[in-house]
Amino acid sequence: MIESLVSDKQLVDLKHLLDEAQKIVLTCHVSPDGDAMGALTAFLSVLKRQNKDVCAITPNIFPDFLKWLPGADEVQVYEKNEEQLDPVLKAADLFVCLDFNGPSRMSMMEAAVQANPAPKIVIDHHPNPEDFASCLISFPQMSSTCELLYRVIVALYGEDFLGYDEAVCLYTGMMTDTGAFTYNSSRSDIYYIIGKLLEKGIDKDKIYRNVFYEYSAERFRLMGYVLYVKMEMLHEYHSVILSLDREEQKRFSHKKGDTEGFVNIPLQIKGNKLSIFLRENTEQDNIRVSLRSVDDFPCNQMAAEFFNGGGHLNAAGGTLECTLDEAIELAKKAVRKYAHLLK
Repeated sequence: MIESLVSDKQLVDLKHLLDEAQKIVLTCHVSPDGDAMGALTAFLSVLKRQNKDVCAITPNIFPDFLKWLPGADEVQVYEKNEEQLDPVLKAADLFVCLDFNGPSRMSMMEAAVQANPAPKIVIDHHPNPEDFASCLISFPQMSSTCELLYRVIVALYGEDFLGYDEAVCLYTGMMTDTGAFTYNSSRSDIYYIIGKLLEKGIDKDKIYRNVFYEYSAERFRLMGYVLYVKMEMLHEYHSVILSLDREEQKRFSHKKGDTEGFVNIPLQIKGNKLSIFLRENTEQDNIRVSLRSVDDFPCNQMAAEFFNGGGHLNAAGGTLECTLDEAIELAKKAVRKYAHLLK
């Protein structure tokens, strides 16, 4: 059996909070990705099997390519449904916060959740967690929150407890948060867990196709446009900056999730070490920033210093309140500041 990493005290606290709770709300960070949705749907299934009154709520909509996940049809979206869901948040006597390290990552849900003094469990793999949890299970060395959640579920209920649906969800989160196991995935523990999930009968090839082979033709035209027209090579710094404004997204019938993975593509260029993607948010008046790197370049450090964000060594993000042109200039400034790590 794999090491749980969760201390005896954490396990006791976690079990007590879950056992005592009558109305549980599961939530994740704004703009949920595969890891967030995998963790959310997996734990939703686990708690329902424990006959818990549990509700899963995301701050805003999640991408279409994750709507096939078992239990995704039960997940409710807070944005534009505040009147219906605020009473649910107010009545909750326990929150389980998955895949985020600070309350601001809930964005439009933050105020309603924080207004409720009910205890909060945090299960997350992002560094530097803020002090807002009654029970904090944080391991930044994990590949994903889904890897950590697997360990938590096994520690609580044993390896045999996990069912097929939970295995599908957990594998999806692990796969998507490592770029299909192409980064932050060199520990043998990860493949032990994958083996255990495969024993539940999951079809990893089908999961891959469900996530990566379900895009529209417009999405591929958009990707070609970004790579041909909107990719700026900073050869001296082995870096690339991609950018996309709202009008361009509208031109290609952009929908949520269509730009997922674009930031990874420039890392396939020989010698390239850093990729930065700047996109005008179609839902809010800001710029979404994504960073990816190879080897030991610290995306999280750059994101914190320049882009009001954070994340992991090779994958980070942030948000800017400025124009796209200003964001591009700031990205170039950031690259120049870190030139000694890029040349």
